[in-house]
Amino acid sequence: MKRTERVGAIIKILSENPNKLYSLGYFCDLFNAAKSSVSEDIQAAKQILANFDLGVIETISGAGGGVRLVPYISDTEAERVLNQICDKLRDKNRILGNGFLYTSDIMFDSDIVKRAGQIFACRFKDLGADYVVTIETKGIPVALMTAHMLNLPLVVIRRESKISEGSTVSINYFSGSTERIQKMSISKRAVTPGTKAIIIDDFMRAGGSVKGISEILAEFEIEVVGTGVVIAAKEPEKKKIQDFFPLIYIGAVDATEKTIEIFPNNLIFNKKKLVKNCKPLYNDAK
Repeated sequence: MKRTERVGAIIKILSENPNKLYSLGYFCDLFNAAKSSVSEDIQAAKQILANFDLGVIETISGAGGGVRLVPYISDTEAERVLNQICDKLRDKNRILGNGFLYTSDIMFDSDIVKRAGQIFACRFKDLGADYVVTIETKGIPVALMTAHMLNLPLVVIRRESKISEGSTVSINYFSGSTERIQKMSISKRAVTPGTKAIIIDDFMRAGGSVKGISEILAEFEIEVVGTGVVIAAKEPEKKKIQDFFPLIYIGAVDATEKTIEIFPNNLIFNKKKLVKNCKPLYNDAK
């Protein structure tokens, strides 16, 4: 097998399985090649991705080491996808009333949720999470992509318990937008007590749903180490949670004048290294 073929295969395998650690021996067996040759192939693959700003390959030494593609998104691509979301959201035909916008097509757009998942994965990759958690329904695609990028299982909290879930834990919580009491449930088999989780959701107004997710996870003594939302409303200013990472803000929505105030999280663009180098970032949305 030619080196170019091996390098191409390495890039494809790592790209399709981000954050998954592969031993050097795995590629030696796959290519029937010596470790020295595979090591050179990995270095070549790493250089190719770096040259074109396409990703970061990380090598870990030691008996339990190996190679993996760490979650990454370039500044240019992060800016493109957030501007794409903003442009779509500014369409006056999306106005539904009471400050709400139609967003289903965006949350089920495969390209958008993939790139949003990359941003979240980059942000949360070093927090030692065991799960990505969301609540049905529109948050599932972006949460799934985030879980894929982090090589973590996805846990979906139900609004109504299902017999197929087996034994469940349910709680009542106050909706952030209506202040009505609602219910959510989680299968006891879905999580392990004493672990860590990242919460990902599509939209947050006052934070009631996210707070409810935190509370139901607390029933299992699960620590929430990060929270990401695709779209966050600027109002109310006082949220039920304080630490969260939004991609997009929605301000005033005037159904009469047909105007929509939409803008990306400026922390991503004003401090681009926070995206590129995946440094910790919390924002209280004030």
